[in-house]
Amino acid sequence: MTLDQAPGGPAHRLILLRHAKAEHPEGMLDHQRPLSLTGRRQSGRVGAQLAEAGLVPDRVLCSTSLRTRQTWDLVRGTLGADPALDLSDDVYDAGVGSLLDLLLALPEDARTVLVVGHEPTMSRLAATLAGPGSDAAALARVQVGVPTASWSVLDVAEPWARLAGGAATLVRLGVPD
Repeated sequence: MTLDQAPGGPAHRLILLRHAKAEHPEGMLDHQRPLSLTGRRQSGRVGAQLAEAGLVPDRVLCSTSLRTRQTWDLVRGTLGADPALDLSDDVYDAGVGSLLDLLLALPEDARTVLVVGHEPTMSRLAATLAGPGSDAAALARVQVGVPTASWSVLDVAEPWARLAGGAATLVRLGVPD
């Protein structure tokens, strides 16, 4: 299924990607945890799925943790694009409110934005932004949390500066095969 933005469609598209499966080495700081082999495979599949669905971002906001950076690098490798990348400690530390603040500051020419971050923020933000017309099954899932390497797609009709709770339409939740 392709979700390309057609003329007269949403002003913006937001993709919220939870990082892929990571290792849990004993004694390692959380910020330095690398992807597992499973996570590496998941990331490649996510990039291919996004490309197939026509969901190629023109801007990426990515947490500075090793697992999110590795997730993005592997997604990018199969996505077939190299959008502008903003690595940010603010995404690593973000709760729903602070991540929303980052989105409110996006330039209007950023039509499709991908955020590579962490749970529970990715699912909570999707649930918070989802308004009328959202896909019921996707909304039910984001309300309880999402698995690693899952991605939520939200259509945003308003300018980024007016993004608020209930102001987007959750149109899809993707998980790697």
